[in-house]
Amino acid sequence: MKITDIKGYPVWVGHRNQMLVKVETDAGIHGWGESGLSGRELAVAGAVKHYREWLIGRDPMKRGALWQEMYRSQYFEGGRVLTAAMSAIDIALYDIAGKALKVPVYELLGGKHRDNVHTFATTSAPIGPEMIEQGKRLLDAGWNCFRLSSESMGIPQGGTPKPAADIRDLHAGAKIARDGDRATAKYEPGLFEPRVSIARTAEWYIKTREALGREAVLGVDYHHRLSVAEAASFLQMMPVGTLDFIEEPIRDESPEAYETLRKMTPVPFAIGEEFSSKWQFLPFIERGITNYARLDLCNVGGFTEAMKVAGWAEAHYIDLMPHNPLGPICTIATVHFAAAIPNFAWLETWRNPWAPDRHDDERIFKTGMKFKDARFIVPDAPGLGIEVDESCLNEPFRPWEAPHLHRTDGSYTNW
Repeated sequence: MKITDIKGYPVWVGHRNQMLVKVETDAGIHGWGESGLSGRELAVAGAVKHYREWLIGRDPMKRGALWQEMYRSQYFEGGRVLTAAMSAIDIALYDIAGKALKVPVYELLGGKHRDNVHTFATTSAPIGPEMIEQGKRLLDAGWNCFRLSSESMGIPQGGTPKPAADIRDLHAGAKIARDGDRATAKYEPGLFEPRVSIARTAEWYIKTREALGREAVLGVDYHHRLSVAEAASFLQMMPVGTLDFIEEPIRDESPEAYETLRKMTPVPFAIGEEFSSKWQFLPFIERGITNYARLDLCNVGGFTEAMKVAGWAEAHYIDLMPHNPLGPICTIATVHFAAAIPNFAWLETWRNPWAPDRHDDERIFKTGMKFKDARFIVPDAPGLGIEVDESCLNEPFRPWEAPHLHRTDGSYTNW
């Protein structure tokens, strides 16, 4: 069996762009994969074209060797764009191998440890009473773990993507409205003031824990928007036990900064959604910096690399809490991955009781995967168990930028 073509599809599906990849073979078997580098899909599409030039004619069953060749056979190895492209191709190759051998992908990874995969959801309401009500609805619907909203000020709640023409006002200068001696930041597009956010967020998290009780596993994603001092202040504003984890409170470039923060709070960290290889995970696992590995199958290098990170994390008693804000291909692939590892906690999902999955489209994606009681049932079809109707991939790519956040003084800060 030989690879005959690799096709990249940067397309708009639901509420965002998705970067889908199809690998075709001369045996009539094809596989699908997805890249996770949101907002830079065209860069990934270019990398896929580079890999296509020499992958055509190769044996798709040699997944590990092809991964090494893609990673090592260039001077500028690695990096998020390249490994995002490798991830999509690698996932598609596993889909092909499962179909060729007539087994689900999890069998290629050592067999399944579980029949269903627990998920965690995220409240979408602004900070306040409605957020608490959504938390109660999640508990009633079967979720025991979920992230809470944070005070986002001018950031669209949930980071809902918008076409580029609609977000140009995110660059507007910040404004301050003064009420006596009290400065209040206006809710305007793209405005994020950390100290205002953490004060109000901490206040409502205390109320939320009191309302939801101790059995709920509560976390927050601060999307690396804080400094070490801001993150420490935020966590110290709340009684111990208010939060079960904080996700990405600061940027990841400096493990030493995370080690400093680690000494200032007992709250567990969930880190790694933007990591693009086992080498990026290295200091966070070996130095005990993270407690949950937020691995993204569609960024880290696909199944081939993800299984290595999972085994490494297991040796350090770290559970995986996979990142998954993407489409159905990433979701079903990560379900296979989660089924095949012992050290799994929860899988991120956009599903919730009050809104449909914003990244799915039943016209395009055909899958028999079931979702019940906040869990995905592990599919048993050969390969990934998903098919894509290419004739429906007709929504063209839409230019989109994540919000370019600014402070009240006009300076830019992290998205």
